[in-house]
Amino acid sequence: MRLMSDKGGLEGIVVARSELCSIDGQKGILVYRGYDIRDLAEHASYEEVVYLLLRGELPTAAELDSFRTELAEARTVSGEAAQVIDLIAADAAPMEMLRTAVSATSFDDPDKDSNDEDANQRKALRLVAKIPTLIGRYQRRREGKEPVDPDPELDYATNFLAMLRGELPAREEARTFDVAMILHADHEMNASTFTARVIASTLSDMHSAVVGAIGALKGPLHGGANEQVMKTLEAVGSVERVDEDVRRRLAEHRRIMGFGHRVYKTMDPRAAILKQHARALSEHADDSEPNWYEMSSRMEEIVLAEKGLYPNVDFYSASTYHYLGIPTDVFTTLFVASRVVGWAAHVIEQHRDNRLIRPNSEYVGPARRAYPIGSLGS
Repeated sequence: MRLMSDKGGLEGIVVARSELCSIDGQKGILVYRGYDIRDLAEHASYEEVVYLLLRGELPTAAELDSFRTELAEARTVSGEAAQVIDLIAADAAPMEMLRTAVSATSFDDPDKDSNDEDANQRKALRLVAKIPTLIGRYQRRREGKEPVDPDPELDYATNFLAMLRGELPAREEARTFDVAMILHADHEMNASTFTARVIASTLSDMHSAVVGAIGALKGPLHGGANEQVMKTLEAVGSVERVDEDVRRRLAEHRRIMGFGHRVYKTMDPRAAILKQHARALSEHADDSEPNWYEMSSRMEEIVLAEKGLYPNVDFYSASTYHYLGIPTDVFTTLFVASRVVGWAAHVIEQHRDNRLIRPNSEYVGPARRAYPIGSLGS
């Protein structure tokens, strides 16, 4: 029997079994390996979540110390990847850069030719460690500045922001960024994760699967939505203009990015958490700029009242990242930096019990017909 979603896009069709992530869209619940995202966001670090997704359980204190050391030691990028960034930084858009630079990190990876689980674990750790360094180097190079080397003494979030911004973040900023990384780490069978698993199912390698996933995440209907949210906020410009602008967009049937979700029928729990952090950051923001949090909050109220749509994770990640001093066009690369652990964990699952993913399609073209011999030109 063929199963096909009435709405297309494989909606409602189960394509894999996974131990990694569970979503209850009706109740707004997101779980990583049995742990509620709210508990992880409140109590865990991104390094702990990486360990959980890759290794299956939360680490002990000793395991976490060792794991953090491994991640810190793996942050330095190879000569080839660094050269790629230096060569293209002036011309490549951020996601174009990352798509190419991540591929280049495979050149000297000692495990690149192995899909064994131990090799995949090592490659996953290196990718989690190196992607922030790639992003930081790129941002500094396109600003005409020297890159900031990774600091093994700093935790993941503090080091990431320091490489990106060229200065140490405040503790509250680093914690907010850490939470954002936790919230984006995995999300079941989304478009980019499905892409990674399809590639892995051919027994292609970890890096190829991740590069393919980056291509999927780049689209504005997936990871690129957070950039579009910030551009919308900037176009509106002030809290006073929100009502008129949003209602005009809705009347013109224009899509407002950051609202609605294929799975969640209530508030995305990740959006609810980021909303709290955006509000806290807004209280210490530069008064010369619009209040991005108040604008976002009012926009949320109008869209919910008019369309019955709740904000998703992209909506409040926009103002959060802006308050952290991150350029808008870099937002989606941060999604990659977080989600790479989810992709890698799915690749490991796929390789562990592999079967080539090869769905069918429903043919809706012309019925079988005879070739018109002699009636066409010679």
